[in-house]
Amino acid sequence: MEIHIDLTGTRGHRDAIYRQLRAAILAGRIRPGEALPPTRELAQRLAVSRTTVSAAYDRLTAEGFLAGRVGAGTFVTASPAEHPSPAPDGAGVRPLPEWDAVPPPPAPFAPAPEFDFRPGVPDLSRFPFDTWRRLVTQRLRVGQADLMTYGDPQGHAALRAEIARHAGISRDVRASAAQVVVTAGAQQTTDLVARVLLRAGDLAAVEDPGYPPPRLVLGARGVRVAPVPVDESGIVVDAIPAGTRLVYVTPSHQYPLGLPMSLDRRLELLDWAERNDAVLVEDDYDTEFRYTGRPLEPLHSLDSRGRVVYVGSFSKVLSPALRLGFLIAPPSLVPALVKARYLTDWHAPNVEQAALAAFMAEGGFARHVRRMRKVYRARHEILSRSLASFGDFLTPLPSSAGLHLSAVAATDCGGLVRAARRHGVRLYSLADFGVGERRHGLVFGYGAVATERIEPGLARLRALADEGAA
Repeated sequence: MEIHIDLTGTRGHRDAIYRQLRAAILAGRIRPGEALPPTRELAQRLAVSRTTVSAAYDRLTAEGFLAGRVGAGTFVTASPAEHPSPAPDGAGVRPLPEWDAVPPPPAPFAPAPEFDFRPGVPDLSRFPFDTWRRLVTQRLRVGQADLMTYGDPQGHAALRAEIARHAGISRDVRASAAQVVVTAGAQQTTDLVARVLLRAGDLAAVEDPGYPPPRLVLGARGVRVAPVPVDESGIVVDAIPAGTRLVYVTPSHQYPLGLPMSLDRRLELLDWAERNDAVLVEDDYDTEFRYTGRPLEPLHSLDSRGRVVYVGSFSKVLSPALRLGFLIAPPSLVPALVKARYLTDWHAPNVEQAALAAFMAEGGFARHVRRMRKVYRARHEILSRSLASFGDFLTPLPSSAGLHLSAVAATDCGGLVRAARRHGVRLYSLADFGVGERRHGLVFGYGAVATERIEPGLARLRALADEGAA
């Protein structure tokens, strides 16, 4: 019998021969009772050792697919019915229904769009590659064996100390390194807090419109999630449902509207949390980049009753690929959060944590923030000025910080967004971030788009709008 076996590009020849013969038997291409080629003959044909073929035959024999007859050869004994094919799509074990509501992860953008107005993406071309390479190499060169073994679930001690110092200086967050837990970002922080405070069926609240991942994280854990409207002062506290145990907010730079929560609203929210025995997860993302005015104090700085978990991330300041963020929690929560961190994925990468700690201690992080603040301020000004040409249907919302700017519209912008993506302009509709009432408008990120590309990108968008894509 002539049997086609392809070993092109394979390294494990024994396993390749086994898999292809097994697949042919299961599919019925080789029928029960048919003889296989002698091991010596098949080995010569495939240019492999006879031992390799014999090992593949032995495994198939042990699994009941083949049987040897002394003096006669090796024969197929199994039939397709005895060894069914893998289950078709849709069959088999099903996940919990909560996961049906979670969209698939976004596809990687390769190649990057010609005009990249995605929000929340920093300018990676200005990442301090040389400095980072030096710091990582030093951590490896000195032979720090402790960095190559299991680490502290709470995070590298030096990094936690630098985070506490940075948050205290830049945001007046008064906390010790003992209150810091190093995480992989806002999503993991939300998951950890939910694990230690919420049960399935408990109620949590999120801003509407708001940052989608935390809402999806909570929903996937079986938590009921209530969207709460946002006005010009921030989340509407009176609209938070009774029984809510957790509220996720972005008070310094509301995502995606860009408006800060007023001081009165912050105090009102803190009082509500105390009265309702609830926790506030304060995502203070990208507040390093503030261009005008004095920032309001974080909720954490105003909290005297241990109600706030403060969340920060290095993804938007340095690089999303680092997967390093942090939370600062009330001391009463830290032991449980560390246990939850340990049970989920143990700890963040040790070498990257140590390198980041050194980067911050040397002043490199502060210098990088200052440089990038100038770059992003210029882009913010160009974008704000250029959006004046869209005044017939877009009204920019006031924003003085961050890496994006939103503009509201009177009509749905979904058609314009889809047309823009087909023509190399990547941006999002404001409606993409809503849960209940979907607001019309566009969200423009300016971290990933080069300064000189902002005006040409908006000109192309303007042309598409004039053609009626909006």
